[in-house]
Amino acid sequence: WCTQHAKRLIYASSAATYGDGDQGFEDDDALAALAALKPLNAYGYSKRLFDEYAVRQAGRGQAPAQWAGLKFFNVYGPNEYHKGSMKSVVAQIWPKVAAGEPVQLFRSHHPDYADGGQLRDFVHVDDVVDIIAWLLDTPDVSGVFNAGSGQARSFADLARATFAAAGREPQITYIDMPEVLRERYQYFTEARMDRLRQRGYPGQSTPLETGVRRYVEYLSRHDPHR
Repeated sequence: WCTQHAKRLIYASSAATYGDGDQGFEDDDALAALAALKPLNAYGYSKRLFDEYAVRQAGRGQAPAQWAGLKFFNVYGPNEYHKGSMKSVVAQIWPKVAAGEPVQLFRSHHPDYADGGQLRDFVHVDDVVDIIAWLLDTPDVSGVFNAGSGQARSFADLARATFAAAGREPQITYIDMPEVLRERYQYFTEARMDRLRQRGYPGQSTPLETGVRRYVEYLSRHDPHR
């Protein structure tokens, strides 16, 4: 449709395409590199398939004048109240943090990671918006790109930052991860942002503590959706 109607396309891919991360997090969009990725679930696999389709169409000269797939890492920030269980960890633990109650994180079932030490690339939604806006202002850039902070931090770091933003001492307990998730769980993600920067993207990522503080300020409002 975008090709037929001469419309640009910027779509959501996902860091889930990288699977367990054993092959790294390089956003190489050559077809062979994309096909080599091994997602851990159907969601990640569906994203990989569309990335391959987009690259294949571009190679045939059948892509829009500009197209970009963004591999979103762990996005957090305002206006995710509609996402239910898929909300970011900050949004999920905030009610208990605000009430002064302990929060629960998954225990690690990997010998190389402590409980709460599982690492993710947490990226503030404002940074994602900046990338999209830059792409809209830079119509000659197309391809599949990572959209993350470029720095992995632990879930324990995230929880502590949430407590700190609320002015409370951290209270964290650990629970077993459901067995169905254990073989499909990413223990480490960290976006390589080199390719996007090589194409001219100038933005800097929001530090985790700064982003969480801004988000907690938003969540603390009487009506955070206004």
